[in-house]
Amino acid sequence: MAYDDTPNGDAPDFVYTLYIAARAETVWNGLIQKELTEKYWGHHNKSDWTVGSIWQHQRADDSNIVDVHGQVLESDPPHKLVVTWNGADGSKMEEPTPSVVTYELLALGPDTKLTVTHSKLNIDSVMHKGVTQGWPAVLSNLKSLLETGKPLSDDQWDNSKQELTT
Repeated sequence: MAYDDTPNGDAPDFVYTLYIAARAETVWNGLIQKELTEKYWGHHNKSDWTVGSIWQHQRADDSNIVDVHGQVLESDPPHKLVVTWNGADGSKMEEPTPSVVTYELLALGPDTKLTVTHSKLNIDSVMHKGVTQGWPAVLSNLKSLLETGKPLSDDQWDNSKQELTT
């Protein structure tokens, strides 16, 4: 499925790159498997991850509240995943048009280079603030989980991880 890659937001793309001591397949699973996303994000990423499918970022607290949702635009396991990203209907994170998140994974032997690009953002919007403050915390927590088997301690980062979803 092709998607419109023309810029929509007035904010520059948010790009974050990190290196993880885990194979690309493991990092891919960390991005999509609800059991893993719950451990480092407090949410389940739910979808069948095929192009055109809906995906949901659902709270892991049994409330079934979906804080972020979108559509899978591109899926090439374990190399690239592109999804639209929008806050729940009526939430302060909801935007007139969804932003786009691209996850690019590059295998480096037993390690992986992960680059996350969040584009089509509007500067100074609630979504823009959440993205720029939330992604570094969430991705650091993913890295810690995959490398050590445990996420960062909640008291050190709990407020930051919520920035992407509230």
